[in-house]
Amino acid sequence: MVLQESGEMYLETILVLSQKGQSVRSIDVAEQMGFSKPSVSRAVGRLKQGGYLLMDKSGELTLTDAGRKVAETIYERHQVLSSLLESIGVDPVVAANDACKIEHAISAESFSALKNYLSGLSFGDRTE
Repeated sequence: MVLQESGEMYLETILVLSQKGQSVRSIDVAEQMGFSKPSVSRAVGRLKQGGYLLMDKSGELTLTDAGRKVAETIYERHQVLSSLLESIGVDPVVAANDACKIEHAISAESFSALKNYLSGLSFGDRTE
């Protein structure tokens, strides 16, 4: 199963919610993403079918190794791209929204090159 952008977004959201130390259920994902419960339920079903997600009897969602790998990749892209955009003067809300769009479209090769380039800069320590 090839993941679409929406699937990546669900996995990223589940990762972020789980990092807060709480169990994650479909309702938490719906609230975080602003989606309807039926939409989240359909997406969860597809992600389970694709081997990216598990759901226990109580409804708790857990990323599989494959799901965690995708989620961590997307989340890292989001963090790096948001920080970069903010460092060049983009409003944090706009930077986060733009990073969310870019993170799904950028190739692994381009992102790797960007990260390597940025590692030589102190873009996160910009002073005004």
